[in-house]
Amino acid sequence: MSEISDTEDLEEIPPKNLEECFKLLSTEARQLYLSRTVPVLETPPTPLQFYRDYVSWNRPVLIRNGLKHWQALQLWQENSYFRDHFQDKSVTVAVTPNGYADSPVNDRFVMPEERNIKFGDFLDIIENPEKDPGGIYYIQKQNSNLTEEFSELLQQVPELDWAREAFDQSPDAVNFWMGDQRAVTSMHKDPYENIYCVARGHKIITLHPPTDLPWIPYRNYKPAVYKYSDSGFDIQDLPGPDVPWICVDPLNPDLINYPNYANTTKIQVKVSAGEILYLPSLWFHHLQQSHGCVSINFWYDMSFDIKYNYFNFLKNVKSVANLT
Repeated sequence: MSEISDTEDLEEIPPKNLEECFKLLSTEARQLYLSRTVPVLETPPTPLQFYRDYVSWNRPVLIRNGLKHWQALQLWQENSYFRDHFQDKSVTVAVTPNGYADSPVNDRFVMPEERNIKFGDFLDIIENPEKDPGGIYYIQKQNSNLTEEFSELLQQVPELDWAREAFDQSPDAVNFWMGDQRAVTSMHKDPYENIYCVARGHKIITLHPPTDLPWIPYRNYKPAVYKYSDSGFDIQDLPGPDVPWICVDPLNPDLINYPNYANTTKIQVKVSAGEILYLPSLWFHHLQQSHGCVSINFWYDMSFDIKYNYFNFLKNVKSVANLT
């Protein structure tokens, strides 16, 4: 009876404004299905368990001991394997002066300079970063660069059957990531169900649930790209519409200009070699990594269902509320 009374009391005191509604949304999300830590499974789930307990709830889970069958877990621990097999292979690398690719700089949204170099030269730079002061290197070209540029490695990182069956589709993209520990991925969200697998090293991933949208500030930025010359990096403008992007750094948030960010539910998780993070669609995420970390992720197209419908409604209401 006490629980019913408590509920009735809440219903008798409705929120006074949109900001109170947003705070109630965040509070109820934490109370009903979220926590300050990512739940952990010691073994891979069945497709039914995965879909029932995590995908349908749109909440993340860390899965240990799920990549023991991957040859990559043994072969990729040393760069010598890549040197022996791919020394002269041409690869696309992102290069920036500060490690931030696809990230705001003042009033610009700046993308990395892309260079095609030999894999062996990339490994030289990763092993001795001081030998190339002309930037911070990261293999992070998306659009399924594993299948497009590293197809020889596919058999060493087979798709996870329980994920494929749960999503009932093939991945839209499979990406290969490797780089400098200074390379950071700024906070953003994706319209994909993300199965993120670490083969070597570790990732530190900062998460925010979609219900944090009211507290996550965006700005519009002019598109631009880094260009390197003998005098160093320049930022060159690109044609096209403004890019809306998150303007707060979760590692060092500016609470003076963006005080509402303090209302977020920040969750941080370390994903080590051999572990898998299910990162649900529409979750905000920011990534750091150990030096030379190697990871693979599978992007499955999200279902544009009631979850997406609610998210867009929340985005529109936030716009009307004009929160900072």
